[in-house]
Amino acid sequence: MNEKVFTAQSLTKTYLAGEVAVHALRGVDLDISAGEMVVLLGPSGSGKSTLLNIMGGLDRASSGRLFFKNSELTSLDDGRLTDYRRRHVGFVFQFYNLIPSLTAFENVALVTEIADDPMRPDEALALVGLEARMHHFPAELSGGEQQRVAIARAIAKRPEVLLCDEPTGALDSKTGILVIEALLGVNRQLGTTTLIITHNASIQDVADRVLFFADGQISRIRKNEVRRAAAELTW
Repeated sequence: MNEKVFTAQSLTKTYLAGEVAVHALRGVDLDISAGEMVVLLGPSGSGKSTLLNIMGGLDRASSGRLFFKNSELTSLDDGRLTDYRRRHVGFVFQFYNLIPSLTAFENVALVTEIADDPMRPDEALALVGLEARMHHFPAELSGGEQQRVAIARAIAKRPEVLLCDEPTGALDSKTGILVIEALLGVNRQLGTTTLIITHNASIQDVADRVLFFADGQISRIRKNEVRRAAAELTW
């Protein structure tokens, strides 16, 4: 894991809430290596989602620089930033955003139709353990299964980076563990650099590194010498 996928230098983000300036990020410096599994922990408002959104090209920094490999994301115009998102990044959110009238297979196929070198939808669904459920509609799937369809949809375009914002936030522990297992499988089998935001401190044990956030800054970084399997987690 020597190649740097992301490099952040003095990254800041300031929002205006009326006349009040809200400092969401306060000078973040960070390197993320290819193939890493990284967990971001911290209270609401500590800057985790803001950083992930800037990394994903969904938001722009107020100052500082952010590189994806050799490309400076903070200097790209809107068109090139959209192209970066489409080609290189997969997103998984707390809510699955599946189209109810389409099967699991068809939800994933929507992405493969616009990707340059996609997986087959059945291949992506098999990676998350849903090959037997691919012709079911979202209403016929459990919450954990729907989230795994969302993961399959995100990885079907073979992104180099998978950004996950509270992917287990709406799930109980049993189904949440299945979702974490799916994310670990993608990281292991495809080498996808994966960042997971969570309020669940138990999940930190599956990561290569844990980033602790407070007041818009990374307050501490911990490296796990041994990564635990998802099946060993409890919460």
